[in-house]
Amino acid sequence: MLSNYINKLLDLKDVKVKKITQADHFIEIHIETKPTLHTCPACGNETKRIHDYRMQKIKDLPFQLKDCYLVLRKRRYICSCGKRFFESYSFLSRYQQRTRRLTMKTVDLLRNTVSIKKVAEITNLSINTVIRILDTIGYDCPKLGDSISIDEFKGNAETGKYQCILVNPKKRTILDILPDRTQPHLSEYFRKINRSERYRVKYFVCDMWQPYVDIAHTYFPNAKVIIDKYHFIRQVTWAIENVRKRLQTSMIPSLRKYYKRSHKLILARYYTLKDESKKACDLMLQYSDDLRLAHRLKEDFYDICQCNQYKKQRLDFWDWIKMAEKCDIPEFEKCAATYRHWSEGILNAFKYRITNGPTEGFNNKIKVIKRTSYGIRNFKRFRTRILHSN
Repeated sequence: MLSNYINKLLDLKDVKVKKITQADHFIEIHIETKPTLHTCPACGNETKRIHDYRMQKIKDLPFQLKDCYLVLRKRRYICSCGKRFFESYSFLSRYQQRTRRLTMKTVDLLRNTVSIKKVAEITNLSINTVIRILDTIGYDCPKLGDSISIDEFKGNAETGKYQCILVNPKKRTILDILPDRTQPHLSEYFRKINRSERYRVKYFVCDMWQPYVDIAHTYFPNAKVIIDKYHFIRQVTWAIENVRKRLQTSMIPSLRKYYKRSHKLILARYYTLKDESKKACDLMLQYSDDLRLAHRLKEDFYDICQCNQYKKQRLDFWDWIKMAEKCDIPEFEKCAATYRHWSEGILNAFKYRITNGPTEGFNNKIKVIKRTSYGIRNFKRFRTRILHSN
C-alpha cells in the first residue's frame, strides 16, 4: 500500500520505488521497472533477455523545495541477432538526462517574463540546456485577419537597433516579430504573403512614419490606413509644452521654476481639475496671450477626440486646423501642418476607432523580457521568447 501511494505521488507509470535518500538541498529517489518484452530495433524480433544493468541519475521536477533526482536502474537487453539496446520509458526521452515533465515545465516557465538564468535555477538545469529547449520551440506567422497594426520597438538584437512587431488589434494577438523595420525588409516580408490574404485586410494601423504608409498602400490596397490615436494626440501635447518652454526663457528664475514644476496643470483636462487647481491654472494662463490661446486649442482638440459623432468630429477637426493655422503661434502652426498632412489617417482613426493600444501593451511586455534578460542579442531566440510569452 505504501509503495502505491508513493507511486501516485510521483505520478510515474510502471515504476517501483526502492529507496529514497534526502539531503539538505536534494532528494534522490531510487527506482526501477519490471522487465517486459521488448522489440529489437535492428531485426524487429521480441526479446526478454537482459544483458546488463547501469545506474542513471535523471533530473526531475523540484520536490519539497529541493532538487529532485530519479536514480534509475536501467536495463540493457540483448537480441538473438546480437543487438544490445536499452529499454524505453514513458517518462524519459531517448538520450536525455531529464524527465519529459521537467522539459515541459521548463517550456511553461519560459512563458513568464523572467530570464533564462532564473528558469535554469528553478528547474535545476544549466543555462545552456534551457537555451537548447528554447531553440526547439518554433512559431510560424498565423494568417492575417481583417486588421493589422505595425510598430517598432528598441530590441538591440543582432539584426539592428530596432525590430518590428505585427499585431491583430481586434483579437489582441501578436502575428509576428520582424528583425528590421526598414522598408526593403518589410517589402520582402509582405511580398511572401499570399496576395489574396493581403487583399482581405481592411484596416492598417500605424504611427506617423511614411514607410509604413507606403507599405500599406503597396501591399494592402484594400485597407484603410489608420494613424494611431496616441501618436497624433501627443502632437498637441508637444505643441503646448513647447509654448510653455519658450515663454519660460523670458521669466525670472523663481517664476520659471514654478511653471516648470506646475506644468501638469496646463496639460491636464481643465474640467478634471479641482477648484484650487483651476484657480492656479487660470493664474498661470494670465501670463501670456499665447499660453491662453494654446491652452484653448489644446482643450478644443481633446474635445474633438472624445466626441462620439464622426460627422461632427470631421467638421470640428478641419475647423481646428484652420484656427491653428491662423493663431500666430509657431508651435501650433507646425502641429496644424502635421495634421493636414496626415488628415486621412487621423479621420480614419475617428471613424473606425481602432488603435495601436494592444501593440503598445505588447511592447511594454517586450521591454520587461529584455530588461530581465539584460538584453537578448540572438534575434531568433528573442522572437521565440516574445511569441511564446503571449
